[in-house]
Amino acid sequence: MTAGLRSLLFVPADSEKKYRKARDTASDGLILDLEDSVAPPNKDAARAMVAGWLDEGLDGPALWVRINALDSGLTLADLAAVVRPGLAGIMLPKANGGQDVARVGHYLDALETRAGLPAGGIRIIVVATETAQAMFNLGSYAPAHPRLAALTWGAEDLSAVVGAVSNKDAAGDWSQPYQLARSLCLMAAAAAEVPALDTLFADFRNESGLVEACGISRRDGFAGRLAIHPAQVEPINRAFAPSDEDLALAARIVAAFDADPGLGTIGIDGKMYDIPHLKQARRTLASVRKG
Repeated sequence: MTAGLRSLLFVPADSEKKYRKARDTASDGLILDLEDSVAPPNKDAARAMVAGWLDEGLDGPALWVRINALDSGLTLADLAAVVRPGLAGIMLPKANGGQDVARVGHYLDALETRAGLPAGGIRIIVVATETAQAMFNLGSYAPAHPRLAALTWGAEDLSAVVGAVSNKDAAGDWSQPYQLARSLCLMAAAAAEVPALDTLFADFRNESGLVEACGISRRDGFAGRLAIHPAQVEPINRAFAPSDEDLALAARIVAAFDADPGLGTIGIDGKMYDIPHLKQARRTLASVRKG
């Protein structure tokens, strides 16, 4: 599992004030957004601001950049401006499948060389469900490209593509097409053996709702969540961190299997645990060691 992906906070790439505020959060990473939150006339200025922030070389949250989509005509200009020391990775929106990761990977190969960066160091998080075509290609991320760090999903662009009046049902939950997108993103990430990150919780003033949604996300298998407001970071971090009880049980499961590697199942406190439980226990312990 890639470390440091519990909470990723979006920051408009043309807002110095919001960037400075975001740096003070405990987010695992900031997503400096060159795409939807920056109006077309401001793209050049936003690229220059991001380049300046990267050049500062400050400690703190990892810096990721959401570039503009491959069909926008803006991708290469974005990458040329931001591939420099200090960049952890890029977020690729509106991807149609694994072939888009490979294409961006080729661009990064050249730009890393130009910038004197280690080959392959810049990772890619893919927003994997924003086009209709993407929904049929989610299996193409496996086996994972070496740069692939995580998959996430989004409903707004997809609902616009299909012409939906709303992507929520009367109770405020995702309607069936978007539940499908969420589930397939989770399965695609598992097939590619990378983390799945749940999408934004838009009502940033509703902390109790966010905590409940994060509990569901973690239960289902997501490793973290995107954030749109600094106030969301701490609840997300807390929700995706294993509890002391989780860690204690994971340690006991691993220790029991290590003590007798020939066993396929073990009993602890009257409950049976098998190899899938061992794999999950190791992931739980690794999330703390790497976080």
